[in-house]
Amino acid sequence: MLKISSIRSILESSLFFWIGLSSIITLAGEELALPDWLQVIGRSHPILLHFPIVLLLMGLLFFWIPGIHKKPEIREIGEICFLAGCNFAGITVIAGLILAQEEYTGDLLVWHKWGGIAVFAGCVLLYFLRNSSAGYIKTSAVILAIIIIATGHWGAGLTHGEDFLLAPIQTNEIEVIPLAEAEIFDDVVQPILQAKCVSCHKEGKIKGELRMDHIAGLQKGGKSGLLVVPGDFEKSLLIQRINLPEDDKKHMPPKNKAQLTDEELIIISEWVASGADFEQKLVSLPEKNELYQLASVRFERNKIYSFAAAKPDEITKLNTSFRSIQPLFSESPALDVSYFGISAFQAKSLSDLKKVKDQIVRLSLNKMPLDGVDLKFMKGFKHLEELHLNFTDLSSDQLKTISELTSLEILAISGNELDQVSIKSLSKMKNLKKLYLWQTGLSPEDQKTIQKAHPTTAIDFGFDGKGIIYELNSPIISQKETIFLDSLELKVTHPIKSAEIRYTLDGTEPDSISSQVFTQPIFVKNSGKLMAKAYAKDWIASKVKETVYLHSRIKPVEYTLINEPNVKYRASGVETLFDLEKGSASNHSQKWLGFQDAPMVIEVKFEGNELPKNLSLSLLYNEEAHIFPPARITVQGLKDGNWTQLASKAPEVSAKSYPARSELISLELEANDFEQLKITLTPLPQLPKWHPNAGSKGWAFVDEVIFN
Repeated sequence: MLKISSIRSILESSLFFWIGLSSIITLAGEELALPDWLQVIGRSHPILLHFPIVLLLMGLLFFWIPGIHKKPEIREIGEICFLAGCNFAGITVIAGLILAQEEYTGDLLVWHKWGGIAVFAGCVLLYFLRNSSAGYIKTSAVILAIIIIATGHWGAGLTHGEDFLLAPIQTNEIEVIPLAEAEIFDDVVQPILQAKCVSCHKEGKIKGELRMDHIAGLQKGGKSGLLVVPGDFEKSLLIQRINLPEDDKKHMPPKNKAQLTDEELIIISEWVASGADFEQKLVSLPEKNELYQLASVRFERNKIYSFAAAKPDEITKLNTSFRSIQPLFSESPALDVSYFGISAFQAKSLSDLKKVKDQIVRLSLNKMPLDGVDLKFMKGFKHLEELHLNFTDLSSDQLKTISELTSLEILAISGNELDQVSIKSLSKMKNLKKLYLWQTGLSPEDQKTIQKAHPTTAIDFGFDGKGIIYELNSPIISQKETIFLDSLELKVTHPIKSAEIRYTLDGTEPDSISSQVFTQPIFVKNSGKLMAKAYAKDWIASKVKETVYLHSRIKPVEYTLINEPNVKYRASGVETLFDLEKGSASNHSQKWLGFQDAPMVIEVKFEGNELPKNLSLSLLYNEEAHIFPPARITVQGLKDGNWTQLASKAPEVSAKSYPARSELISLELEANDFEQLKITLTPLPQLPKWHPNAGSKGWAFVDEVIFN
């Protein structure tokens, strides 16, 4: 049986071997070619590290036992325990250095690596200097214990995330995001990736050269290829890996990690199918879309109000050329009141609002001349939650009246000079969730006072925007349906009331001079495309917002698809083209027929003499997913056994990639005395030179063929 002295001698000799080996690996760095079998030792690092932590901390504890120098038996146990911990520390450092050569990078790795080396070096020095003064030993033991704990914390951060240790005691309030503001990637997809993927693909731990902790990394992909190819499951590595059998070594997440739920699998798959947009709003999806149905329940929907609605005829009477009173949203009793037209404003008209005082939830009097106007009538608005009084020449007395409205949650008083009395009034409004104070003449000290009084309120003091011009948001287009039989109402709105909306119905982009100004709902009776753009002084014009609408009057009695669509994109076959159900631009598989290797050729017959004079094809474009305008569309008519060309069109090829979108191509037929029609839609044979996959075949996607 080995004596204590022999064990000590073996352990001391081993220390020098670990010191030499760790020095070689550290100094050689990436230039050192290690055999593959050493990876097994490297990956045992997380298992080994528990031994030195426990043994070293136990050994350090022995150094603090009072009078231990007078108890040699206990002292020897402590020294052997500490010496064993030093050896395990050396082995753990070597395993960690081997593991670090795989795919770990970043500042956290550097801190953990050198912290581990410092622990090993410190415990070796402390062991061989153990006979120094008791004060020196105790101080060194405390410092070493701190380094051990810090190094362990950095290691846990590499594996589990930087907030792993303190996460249970952190009280981060979860913000309830309104459904209208929720973004598919930021608010739905990214939390899934953060929970199930980022721990292995982030700064400090980039497996497969793939980073998933920021958008640039997701777009770049890893050493195996692109993580996401919009609309293409076969080329999207993310979709491939999450759908592999769990026992497959390439399955992600690895089988020893928390797996994606069925709901999470569908959400990620639908996001990729919809074009993998990093900025798309959730509400842009159709309500029947599976991604929308799964994700929308997580966000705050329209608030339900239990009070009785105002009489419709009363609301009608209150609507004038200078005042708009509308439901906050469809079927809601809550009312949104807005005043506009400064020249037409009359202060006495505000008293009219008492007739609907129990239903007013939002009131906007922006830019109305309220100087000297008594605002006490608002005290009767017991459900008033949102009040906009920007640039209205408010006085401190008026603001004092406003401060007594206990139901207010949102207050906008930008453009009004605020004095100290006004600041005191604001400080009393404890229920505010949002407060807008642009251009109010507040000093930095005043701002701090208001922030201190409202620690949980989102306060926007604005900024000095001189010389900076910002882009307007795109207009919002509302339509009850896409395919209609009689007529269709189109509405266009913008959140900034002063913005001017210009639109076109001929497929051309609207401009600020010649295009029509939207002032009232548009009623259309033919297929077409509405394009709208917002303009305002001191703003950059918005991006174009567009929508297609399809009027269907004639339906064929017989139709045959000559070439079958691709097996991945065949929806319900030929019936898809005539079911009067518009496919979503965000979903490539459920409602679209996709053609790539062969053209779409369809023959149709009509009943009696009811023959169409024109036809429209509803198409999908998504250049990133290789879905382009067709190379050509031709329409032929059969008469007396001969096919004659009635229409032909070669759409312009896209010059760059745009977001997934629906497009409409209409063709006028040169004659309508045919027996049947043949429509041929030829996919683009080669993608343009600017495309990353130039030369590859393009896709053509179609979901409806409409006759009129």
